Amino acid sequence: MANYIKEIRALVGHKPIFLNCAGGILLNDQQQVLLNLRTDTHNWSLPGGYLEYGESFAEACVREYKEDSGIDVKVVAPIGLFDRGETVYPNGDVTQTIAELFLVEAVGGHQLEQATDETLKLAYFDLDNLPPLLNQQTADMLAATAEYLKDHTTHF
Repeated sequence: MANYIKEIRALVGHKPIFLNCAGGILLNDQQQVLLNLRTDTHNWSLPGGYLEYGESFAEACVREYKEDSGIDVKVVAPIGLFDRGETVYPNGDVTQTIAELFLVEAVGGHQLEQATDETLKLAYFDLDNLPPLLNQQTADMLAATAEYLKDHTTHF
């Protein structure tokens, strides 16, 4: 996918573009959410990322979650579709992402213990006590997660 985005950027420069992405909400026993500290923007976001051509939102969520966290997940339920807001990256690229958010469950793998090219570190946070986030869309996703959890009595 990185090559696809690079190809598009070579054509349009830093001009705003739409990109599709997927992210996951993984909760621990204390109902805290796992976030990753990003290498590009040095703020926190949900593990997830851009769809590869031909991939579904759910497939991208599973793949990207593994890449960003080291954890194998399965999709449990959709939380919502988020299509508002933009992200301005340090290199000047601007995107409006259309993001599908899923509640996920860990099914294998191990949480990364060292930095990668996308993730500096991982940590769990209370939904009402979050660190500096990537963008408003991430904040909206976490607020929607809190509402989702209020409406669903099953704890994951």
